[in-house]
Amino acid sequence: MMTEARLRELYGDATPRSAAKVIHALDKHCRNFIAHSPFVVLATSDGERLDASPKGDPAGFVVVEDDTHLLLPDRPGNNRIDGLLNLLKHPQVALLFLIPSVAETLRINGTASIHDDPALCERCAINGRAPKTVLRIEIEEIFLHCGKAPMRAGLWKSENWPQARPVATLNEIIRDHAQMDVGASDQATVEARYRETLY
Repeated sequence: MMTEARLRELYGDATPRSAAKVIHALDKHCRNFIAHSPFVVLATSDGERLDASPKGDPAGFVVVEDDTHLLLPDRPGNNRIDGLLNLLKHPQVALLFLIPSVAETLRINGTASIHDDPALCERCAINGRAPKTVLRIEIEEIFLHCGKAPMRAGLWKSENWPQARPVATLNEIIRDHAQMDVGASDQATVEARYRETLY
């Protein structure tokens, strides 16, 4: 059975640099990273199960309220609201911010509360559409994550991107997983529906 002692035997201690890089309030570099990020992964848990949810909008959609608080809008989706339901039981969250072409990522851990206050939601409106709810995240720790994983993946190198879609469409996959008729399954139909319900 794996233990912390065995892991440390395998990996050694964290380097002084990586141990010292954690901060607890947003500085100019963090603010700039968030301002240029159009995509963040939100991790939540209800204490038993975990969930990771992609969130995306034009760069800077996550609002920096002050040095220790962020606002994250919840856009229209499939209404499963797994993450929101998790937060009712377990308010801890983790955020992973990405910027296309930048290998490094920004990680933020904290606690979140759900708000439907109209004034708060209006701060996150796009195209005249305010979100139904906004997460207010109280920051506990922040650190930049090195770019090795995206570099290994060739994530931002367009020559590594597939020339054609390598997987079935969303509708085809749901049809097969759920064994139900989901209507037209071509990618153009799927993307048209996405555009109709973005906000």
